[in-house]
Amino acid sequence: MKAWIGQHLTALRDALRRLLAAPLNSLLSLLVIGVALTLPTAGWLCLDNLRQATGDSPGVQQISIFMTLDVGKSALSDLESRLKDARAGSWRFVSREEALKHLQASEGMAEIVASLPKNPLPDAFIVTPDDTRPEALESLARTFAAWPDVAHVQLDSAWVRRLDALLRLGKLVVMLLGILFAGALVTITFNTIRLQILAQAAEIELAKLIGATDAWIQRPLHYFGVLQGVLGGLCAALLVTVGFHLLRAPVGELAQLYGANFVLQGLSPLDITALAVVGGGLGWLGASISAAMYLRRVA
Repeated sequence: MKAWIGQHLTALRDALRRLLAAPLNSLLSLLVIGVALTLPTAGWLCLDNLRQATGDSPGVQQISIFMTLDVGKSALSDLESRLKDARAGSWRFVSREEALKHLQASEGMAEIVASLPKNPLPDAFIVTPDDTRPEALESLARTFAAWPDVAHVQLDSAWVRRLDALLRLGKLVVMLLGILFAGALVTITFNTIRLQILAQAAEIELAKLIGATDAWIQRPLHYFGVLQGVLGGLCAALLVTVGFHLLRAPVGELAQLYGANFVLQGLSPLDITALAVVGGGLGWLGASISAAMYLRRVA
């Protein structure tokens, strides 16, 4: 066991030595890998923030239940019980008086509201469903409309379907970009390892002549690819974090203009770890393919 650990530590030290031997080339390779991972990562993070932003914006993916004008307190309590039993998500009650005050506070509406003989607005429940799929929202809206003392149910299903289609399209584009740039990362690592092998071809052939196994020869190359991928992933995380930090203030101002309380979210520690792991895995794949192809030729 100690010998096995010692072999891996030796291979890791050899990989680090190769990275530090040509710092400029290593830095450029890490930047290329970082950019390749940055684009799909930033796209995925933008989609996640967009989904959160639309969930926080007023009126988006919400169902408004308007009661009849002559509804009593018992009917309101009954509808609250129905909402609890339906487990539709969260909701809030907007009384007729509160709705009238909001309308009166709107620009140009104060005089019009003051001239009304009585309050024409109904009591309402604003429901924010847990399941925001278009089909689920429309099914809930039909269920609410069938309840007693409900005069009208409002759901902008067309907007919800457009938003859902936009998010699904964005997710597909990001996935395709991720596959494309993953292939680019494997190619970068493949070429880097190939150059490393060509530079040490005589040393590798001598090692094979004295009995070195393919696993022993490949081990430092694998570690080199993994280290390059992990550092490239961390470089991508740094680029995304800096970019989102610069965007946080203007995006927050824009959200306030639309009446939303939204803060742009960056990468979490788990996201950064996943990015490093993905980069390391793709680096290992590129190194494995390159080393295996060379050893097959010289076998």
